[in-house]
Amino acid sequence: MPEIRGFIGTHDKDWEDERQWSHPDLEITVVLEGSGRFVHEQEERRIEAGHVALIPSLSAHSFHAMTPIRFGVVLVDGLLPTHVRELFERLIVLGKPRIIALSRLDQDRYERLFREWLRSRSSTLKEPVRNDLAWIEILLLFLNEHSHPDQQSFTVSHTGDYIRRHLQEPIVIGSLAEMAGLSEEGFRKRFFKAYGMTPKQYQQMCRLEEAKWLLSSTDKDMQAIAEQIGFAQLHSFSLWFKKAEGCPPSEWRTRQRRDHH
Repeated sequence: MPEIRGFIGTHDKDWEDERQWSHPDLEITVVLEGSGRFVHEQEERRIEAGHVALIPSLSAHSFHAMTPIRFGVVLVDGLLPTHVRELFERLIVLGKPRIIALSRLDQDRYERLFREWLRSRSSTLKEPVRNDLAWIEILLLFLNEHSHPDQQSFTVSHTGDYIRRHLQEPIVIGSLAEMAGLSEEGFRKRFFKAYGMTPKQYQQMCRLEEAKWLLSSTDKDMQAIAEQIGFAQLHSFSLWFKKAEGCPPSEWRTRQRRDHH
């Protein structure tokens, strides 16, 4: 069975590998904060938060910080089960290291998964190897679903991040397309390919997620929550929320607190 290790490494801006290292481990390293350079043989790539380096075993490589930098590292020494290894090989090209990009939102989700795995390893597990293998499969499945291998897709993902950070603003396709460097038609197609929905549908999904988070985890009043996610009128927010969840937001909050106590 493979030996699997995971850790978070933090370095200052002057840190770098002394040389290109070649080790038997399969490596998955995500940049959690900061920026730097990744070098493989004669190729060099700038890396920044949200970039994931997928490094097959025995591939010479080095990392070099340009700012204070933090990595989340997975190392696998030994053969993974075939179906899990295929997930890794699907992400690389011709057996060489590869850098892929996650949007800010997906980076946050990946980091939560990664940290939860590290927490699980710190407890006493009945079957630690099976636990590790299950988590590695989850992380690789996530990367297969959410990675963006080309810069244009990554640019489109930034518009998704923009929508999520500006829930009070109306969707203006022309502005989003300009942000992504695409025509409006091209942007609509690229966005749908990346997210499986239109920008408006994505905004509505994000508004609902944020509303449910605010209702369940804060004591903010309904008017404040409505305004925070883009509804000027409390009545409009209540009707919208009831249509999506089957009950008014105040009732939904009460149920959540009753069910979790």
